[in-house]
Amino acid sequence: MSKNALITGSSKRIGKSVAVHLATQGWNIVIHYNESSNPALELAGSLSARYPEQVFKTLHANLFFPDEVEKLILSANGELGTLDLLINNASVFEAGYIADTSLELLKKQFVVNFEAPFILMRDFKKSCKKGNIINITDTRITANKSNFAAYSLSKKVLWELTKMAALEFAPDIRVNAIAPGVTLKSVHEDEDHLLRLARQIPMKKPGGLEPVLKSIDFILGNGHLTGQLLFADGGENLGINP
Repeated sequence: MSKNALITGSSKRIGKSVAVHLATQGWNIVIHYNESSNPALELAGSLSARYPEQVFKTLHANLFFPDEVEKLILSANGELGTLDLLINNASVFEAGYIADTSLELLKKQFVVNFEAPFILMRDFKKSCKKGNIINITDTRITANKSNFAAYSLSKKVLWELTKMAALEFAPDIRVNAIAPGVTLKSVHEDEDHLLRLARQIPMKKPGGLEPVLKSIDFILGNGHLTGQLLFADGGENLGINP
């Protein structure tokens, strides 16, 4: 049985951890990147050295440009053979209340966080015919806090697309989503900031990457699961503790 995966934004952070995790389970992986060519090549090289019987390739695409996105699935199929798994992990995350959000910011968030996954899901259906799609959303989709308005809206729409695609693509393709919460510190903040955020959620600590990785395992291992959202957020979607 083939195990070929494309993970967008997988040269670093959550995407990199997902790639490493799936590699331990025998997956061949296309590591997608935009600007992080060196980390992508280093990851592919290290995984190839550890798992010489598996295949690890890198592909570049700027998800802001639809013509580049539309080449990704066919290119990944060319590198590995037909894909069995698409993980839409890559996203842009920029602050801005509704009143302060420019059309440029709104467009960027929606093009990368929603339009690109839409194209990839559509093309996966056309080219691969069967398999799994996992969309990484955000626990923010359950709330109406607007400090990251455009980002949050793009992830809300991605979740709606997940359900719609799950219905249309069944039974050959299962489509599910994972919503992380306080997981990793921002590149712009320190560890103390992450800990302060975590003290407000029910579990009182950052989740780290393990809840996301275990959620992926659960989705892949449950062949009757589709159109579902797994919250890997320590209960953050329930609300902030008083």
